[in-house]
Amino acid sequence: MVPHLRTALKGALSDLELKMMDATPMIERWFRMEWQEHTPPFYSSVDVRNSGIKFAPIDTNLFPGSFNHLAEELYPLATQAAMAAVEKYCPDAKNLLLIPEDSRQNQRYLQNVDHLAKVLRLTGLNVRLGSTSPEITEPTAVDVGNGQSLIFEPLHFNGRRLTLDNGQFDPCTILLNDDLSNGVPEILRNIHEQILLPPLHAGWTTRRKSTHFSIYDAVVKRFAKFLDIDPWLINALHAKVSDVDFSNPDFVNGLAQTAEAMLKKIAKKYKEYGISDKPFLMLKPDAGTKGIGVTTIYSADDIRELSNKNCGASCLLKNGLAAADILLQEGVPTIETVRSSSAEPVVYMIDRYVVGGFYRSNEQRGLDENLNSTGMQFTPMPFVKQSERSLSDLNTAHNRFYSYGVIGRLAMLAASLELEQTDPNPDFL
Repeated sequence: MVPHLRTALKGALSDLELKMMDATPMIERWFRMEWQEHTPPFYSSVDVRNSGIKFAPIDTNLFPGSFNHLAEELYPLATQAAMAAVEKYCPDAKNLLLIPEDSRQNQRYLQNVDHLAKVLRLTGLNVRLGSTSPEITEPTAVDVGNGQSLIFEPLHFNGRRLTLDNGQFDPCTILLNDDLSNGVPEILRNIHEQILLPPLHAGWTTRRKSTHFSIYDAVVKRFAKFLDIDPWLINALHAKVSDVDFSNPDFVNGLAQTAEAMLKKIAKKYKEYGISDKPFLMLKPDAGTKGIGVTTIYSADDIRELSNKNCGASCLLKNGLAAADILLQEGVPTIETVRSSSAEPVVYMIDRYVVGGFYRSNEQRGLDENLNSTGMQFTPMPFVKQSERSLSDLNTAHNRFYSYGVIGRLAMLAASLELEQTDPNPDFL
């Protein structure tokens, strides 16, 4: 199920929300059947956009990095889910090795690591932090702010297992919180006898957004048929464009034609649903995260303008490397606001369970722009207390967050299938 969290959106529920809530028992059974066939990622987060007519995931992260923005009252949910996830792989686990990314100067990220470690320790596991940085040669205290610090320790690889303290700390499970967008550290490549979660092919070294959203397309078609809805209502159209070269007129013209064709498809759906807004697209790198290099596109002329600007930041990954492939994704405007700023909900999951969420808002960005950028703020979603509920108020009597949880789990299911299909070393029975 999905926790009943307080959302920023007020007012009457949409037809799509009502349909999902009325079908809750059927939807939950549908997910249960799916998880009998597939294994969910250890954890994931999904950015969701709600336009008032449709809900759609716009990004799925398999190395979530904002646990510090979850309300602490949700930690028991996260702890139970983490226990269930670890027990799948190592029922008698005592130790867990957590390997964050090498961002020791980024206190916001370090606070995420601190909160994630707290959740994991509540399971009863002995959790220690290992570092892939060659600069960490001994246990090193790193300041995370508010007088708190984390101890990062050098990793030791004995040829088969990854340990700490010269083998004294020998975990059966290793949890990565590094999206590998800067490459796979050599020490992680040949681990045997231990479970690495998520697997290496979940990282941005090899993972592509276009692959994920193509699989999401197939998941949504099945789910929409089951729920008897238009799949477009819970999906965003997308197209992959390879061999990026904005200095090549043929590439620019081809990209512009692809964008124009997509905008026409969206305009047709807008007309079908009586939407008067102007359709738009989001151009983003096909790999990488952190919201870098995302540009709003309203017409083919916007593509050509990027060419005149040598593409600028729109073709960069977070490590500054040029993107070889890009994704054109249907833009979904958000109707949600927090403190008068455009906002979008982010759904957090561990194993197959929704464990919380928060709002990302940005007063410097509009409802049709990328909010995951400079100036963004975060607002935790707490539980709706019993005293706040009113049976006469449709907004509080129902769990409005439920629909976001459904979209998040559909994206998580797509990620599960994605990891199965892209596994370089699949198990053959």
